[in-house]
Amino acid sequence: MIIQKHNIPTPTTPHLQGHSIDLNTTIFSIRKTIYFVLITLLATSCNSPAYISGKLDGVEKEGIKMYLLQPENLKDVAASFFGKVIDSTVVNPDGTFEFQNVPNTKEAVLLEIAIALPRKNPNYLQTDNQTKANFMPIVWQSGNPLKISSKVDTFQKSFSMEQPSEVNKALVALKDINQKAYQSYLAGKHWELEDGSQLMEKEHAILQYQTELINFADSTPYLMPALVATRWVSTANDYERVPEFLVRQCDTWKKKQPNHPWVKQLCKLSEPSNLPVLVGNVFPDSKLPMITKDTLSLKAQLGDKLTIIDLWASWCAPCRVENREILVPIWETYHDKGLQIVAYGLESNEPAWKAAAERDGANRWPQASHLQGDDTPFLKRIRVRTIPANFILDDNGVVLAKNVHGEALVNWVKNYMEN
Repeated sequence: MIIQKHNIPTPTTPHLQGHSIDLNTTIFSIRKTIYFVLITLLATSCNSPAYISGKLDGVEKEGIKMYLLQPENLKDVAASFFGKVIDSTVVNPDGTFEFQNVPNTKEAVLLEIAIALPRKNPNYLQTDNQTKANFMPIVWQSGNPLKISSKVDTFQKSFSMEQPSEVNKALVALKDINQKAYQSYLAGKHWELEDGSQLMEKEHAILQYQTELINFADSTPYLMPALVATRWVSTANDYERVPEFLVRQCDTWKKKQPNHPWVKQLCKLSEPSNLPVLVGNVFPDSKLPMITKDTLSLKAQLGDKLTIIDLWASWCAPCRVENREILVPIWETYHDKGLQIVAYGLESNEPAWKAAAERDGANRWPQASHLQGDDTPFLKRIRVRTIPANFILDDNGVVLAKNVHGEALVNWVKNYMEN
C-alpha cells in the first residue's frame, strides 16, 4: 500500500511580516504627529503676546526700566515706596516692553505699572505732581493679556489701553478725571502760607480737586476703581475734611463685597473713633472752661435756631480774618433771630487769647479754651486736628454742615435763617 504524502500548508512568513510593517507604520505616524504638535506648540509659545506689554513714546535713551508692583494692602495703593515689586523690564530702543511675571489667579487683582525715576527706589511713585505721575493702576486677571501705550515723561497722563475690560475702562476714566481736576485746581498754584493769609484758598482748591474724585468713587460700580479714587483723595490717609465720604464708601462696598480684605480695611478707616464728628450726628455735649472763668455746658449754649461751633486760635491768621469779616456780621444780623456762635480757642497764652477776641470783636459770643494749646481734650473728643474748622448745628445739636467758611458760610446761614 502506497501512502501518498500530502503537503500541508503552514503559515507563511510574509503574512507575519505584513502585520509587522503595519505596526511600525502606525508607531512612526504617531511619533511624527507628536513631533509636529510639539513644534507647533513651541512656535505658538514663542510668538504669543506678553501678559502685559506695550510701547512708550519719547524713548531717547537706553536702559529705561519699568516695574510691575502689587499693593498688598489698601494703604499701599498709590503710596510711594509701599508697593511690592513683582517684575521688572528694560524698555527696548523702539519703546516696546513686556512683563511676564504676573499673578496667576482667577481673581482680579490691582497692579501698578511704574517707570523708574532717576535716583529713586523701584517702588517709588510720584504722587505730589499728578502731571508727572510715573505710574498707573490696572486690574489684571489671568488669561486676559493687556497691551498699553503711553509717553515716557507723562506716563499716567497719556496712558491708554487696547480693548480694555470694563473695570480697566473705569480706571482710565478715573485717570482722566484725576488729571483734569489737578490741572484745574492745583497745577502751578502757589500759596503764601507763612502768614496763613492764603491757607483757606489752598484748602478750598484741594477740596475742589478731591470732590471730583469723590464723585467718581460714589458713582462707579467697580470696587478697584473706587478704592483707587479713595486713595487719590488722600494718599496720606488724611480724611479729616471729608470723613463722610469714607463712611459712604464703607457702607456701599460692605454690602457688595463684604469679605474683600481691602473693604474691611476701608471700613476700619471709617470707624467713628477714627473720624471727626459727622454730619447727621449729635454734637457731643461738653463742660467747657469759658473766658469769663465760668464752666458751662455746651448744650446749654445752643441757639434757638442755629449754632456755629467755631474752632480758632489767636495765632491763626485765617481764623482772625474769619472773625472780623464773616462771623461778626453774621452775629450782628442773626443773633437776635436765634443764631448762636460758640468759639473754642487752641490757646496756651490767656492774655493773647483775650486780646485777640476783643480786637476782632469775637468777644460778642461765648469763648472757651482749656489753655492747653493744641493738646486739648475738647478737640480730642471731637477728633479734630486742623483749624480753622467749624460745625453748624440745629436747635437739637445735630450737625447740619461742617467747615463752611467765608462767603459760603454767609450764604449758608442766610438761606437757613431766612427760609
